[in-house]
Amino acid sequence: MQVGQTDKTSVVEFPVVEPGHTYRSIGEKISNVVLNIHTPLGWVFAFGTGSILLMMYLISVAYLFAYGVGVWGINIPVGWGFAIVTFVWWIGIGHAGTLISAILFLLRQDWRTSINRFAEAMTLFAVVCAGLYPILHLGRPWLFYWLLPYPNTFGLWPQFRSALAWDVFAVSTYGTISAVFWFTGLIPDLAGMRDRAKHPMLKFIFGGLAMGWRGSARHWNNHQKLYLLLAAIATPLVVSVHTVVSFDFAIGQLPGWHTTVFPPYFVAGAVFSGFAMVVTLLIPIRKIYHLEDMITLRHFDVMGKVILTTGLIVAYGYITEAFIGWYGGSQYELFLIKNRFVGPYAPYVFGLIFCNLVAPQLLWFKPLRTNLTVMFILSLVINTGMWLERFMIVIISLTADFLPSSWALFVATPWDWSLLIGSIGLFLVLLFLFVRTLPMISVFEMQELLHKQEHGH
Repeated sequence: MQVGQTDKTSVVEFPVVEPGHTYRSIGEKISNVVLNIHTPLGWVFAFGTGSILLMMYLISVAYLFAYGVGVWGINIPVGWGFAIVTFVWWIGIGHAGTLISAILFLLRQDWRTSINRFAEAMTLFAVVCAGLYPILHLGRPWLFYWLLPYPNTFGLWPQFRSALAWDVFAVSTYGTISAVFWFTGLIPDLAGMRDRAKHPMLKFIFGGLAMGWRGSARHWNNHQKLYLLLAAIATPLVVSVHTVVSFDFAIGQLPGWHTTVFPPYFVAGAVFSGFAMVVTLLIPIRKIYHLEDMITLRHFDVMGKVILTTGLIVAYGYITEAFIGWYGGSQYELFLIKNRFVGPYAPYVFGLIFCNLVAPQLLWFKPLRTNLTVMFILSLVINTGMWLERFMIVIISLTADFLPSSWALFVATPWDWSLLIGSIGLFLVLLFLFVRTLPMISVFEMQELLHKQEHGH
């Protein structure tokens, strides 16, 4: 199937597993992505590109450690620069995985099955990329453990009234639960990989990771109970994590920050950008590994609807934010709104409006939601817009606060940009290593769907 080609059967009837598959063929097709010694050129190109960007990231970090945070464009009053902007952006991207895996699992949405494990892995790698940024921003990153409440002879404890300390607990909890949830779902498939692998070393590795799984009724019963429990625990994290991140700004006194709309506004924006990233990555991977029969156009149709819905919520948040600034009557808030549209960063704001408000309106049309070329370009546009949104919130409010005498513009340096672009390389390297070493689609859940499909459930 060519990129951009529509498949009316897949969209209208939506067989969750295309006709012609058997339980065995599903397992073999997914497992062969890992066990096949021949690596597709598409994977090699993507991994090579990510590796080059990762080298840029490592060089940027080494230079930062050698010369300090002064190599960035941060100043007084803009003490928060690209590091915090990109931190919030990566945390948002990680939200789609938890929503697809946990909430849609609890709601028994079968369409999630082909993409849930891939989205879960994307969540973990996005959290890794996000978690490194506040550490690098500390100035003394080797002392990052001071943020943890451990007993020590210094009598030094974190400031629990600081939202930045809340971030440590929220992100670490989110990452831990997501990792356990992801690994729990992998266990039955790891046992299948163990049984299919021919090399003794692979058998040993997959056997150890499978933790003695034999597929008995007792194993399945315990597994399903644990999976359901973890889904219930992970569900509140979709809301809580980005809500806590939004408190970094909402409890501040700066114009543009001190508003109660931020928690729901940030959560909707996180799901918006997270689903866009899932679409960005799924389209090329689906093409590289010929997974059109398992990741159908119906999946992109549904994800397009989710992106459109959360995009409308984000648009409502923009309108509410502007209305609160006007209705509150504060001259500082009114100046901030004006400064966003006519100030030095106005091109960023207008780019944001196009990317997050105008472009997603294409998703009202079903033929466009099922056109992979349109969806791929649109997902890139949305993620660019969401980064610009975080730039607007963080940078513009800091450059112009209450005293004009303390105003100062933020100008990003090449090291700001190299660290941002390099973090994308870190993300891609981790993701494509996952695709090559572990089953990226849940075999046992796809087989369950085939059973339901055959018996009309």
